Amino acid sequence: MTMIFSVIVGLLVLFGAVLSVLSAYGLIRLPDVYLRAHAATKSNTLGILCILSGSFLFFIVYDGYVSARLLLGILFVFLTAPVAGHLNGRAAYRTDVPLWKGSALDELAKALKGKKRQLLENEEVSVDSLEPEPNRNQTKHE
Repeated sequence: MTMIFSVIVGLLVLFGAVLSVLSAYGLIRLPDVYLRAHAATKSNTLGILCILSGSFLFFIVYDGYVSARLLLGILFVFLTAPVAGHLNGRAAYRTDVPLWKGSALDELAKALKGKKRQLLENEEVSVDSLEPEPNRNQTKHE
């Protein structure tokens, strides 16, 4: 039985390490901040969770105790990493970081434009008081 858990722990740690390496490769190779944020949060979060889960199983099987610190670490990473990635992407979008030229669709620009139109219809707001839509396909320094 211990052999089965050894294999499971080893596979979890190995899978987590491979995902973390792929995440680092994605940070280097992907063209814009939005794709890099995706690589950093999705695969790296899963990689860290696999490594921590493997460590948690190791301590249960070999030492016979449940590590509250590892459980809290798993919970903390699971809850905070996706939120941090989302907020980084949102901050980049709000500060007009340009999209990659190959990006086919910007759904958020359409949603924000519709929201501004709805504000105009519901309230007596002048068009001049609303800030213009940034052109997402051009860089700021052209």
